[in-house]
Amino acid sequence: MVAFPNAKINLGLNILGKRDDGFHDLATVFFPIKLQDVIEVVESNNEKESIEYSQTGTEISGDVNDNLCIKAYHLLKKDFPHLPAVKMHLHKKIPMGAGLGGGSADGAFMLNLLNKKFELGMDKASLSNLSLQLGSDCPFFIYNKPAYATGRGEIISEIDIDLSNYHILIVNPGIHINTGWAFKSLQLAQNHNDLLEVIQAPIQSWKNNLTNDFEVPVFAAYPEIAQLKQQLYDLGALYAAMSGSGSTVFAIFGNKLKEEIKFPETYYVKWV
Repeated sequence: MVAFPNAKINLGLNILGKRDDGFHDLATVFFPIKLQDVIEVVESNNEKESIEYSQTGTEISGDVNDNLCIKAYHLLKKDFPHLPAVKMHLHKKIPMGAGLGGGSADGAFMLNLLNKKFELGMDKASLSNLSLQLGSDCPFFIYNKPAYATGRGEIISEIDIDLSNYHILIVNPGIHINTGWAFKSLQLAQNHNDLLEVIQAPIQSWKNNLTNDFEVPVFAAYPEIAQLKQQLYDLGALYAAMSGSGSTVFAIFGNKLKEEIKFPETYYVKWV
């Protein structure tokens, strides 16, 4: 069985305060985009290994056991000991460390995929609660529809945002932003605009009212990302912002640009 985990962008991201559990309260709008990885699972007859894992596409560094697809299997195995051994393959296309939620999407989609393939009978609420053990934005990918998120990002309320008449350009400059560093570098703002009110206003008003708090520390440390955002506005974007803790910047245009945009060859650039 095959699934196609997709990326997300953040339409606004307000960090409201630090919690007693070490996490931060936030408010954001998650919006799914058509930039996808590929995951596949088949049942295995291997009696020695519960998971035979393989991966293609963009290389993933680090310990393979930290991969959220593998962690998703082990989470389900605790509650469903009869879950059989599997062969699992990931084809990685979503840029990593980029604020696009690719790893979280892979983990959440793997939970969904295993649930369906092996008929575990878990509903979305149960999958959402379980996925939170993988990451704060994983519950969004269980529902995978435009959503207003609060708490750690796990309190999800579906909202109606239609960007089908617009064109979204994703630009990743190849800079890996450590999320832990980004949170530590924040200077928490005292006041924020009402995100739900801002997001429902005309898109032309977003430039001045829809903000991502991570832009302040990230732009200070990496001015080329700030320059990238300004370049997208210079090209005629109606709205441009960094997604998540970066480094990807996205831009929403009224029309797809006819002229080829000149970015360094090391940049990842894609219309979604």
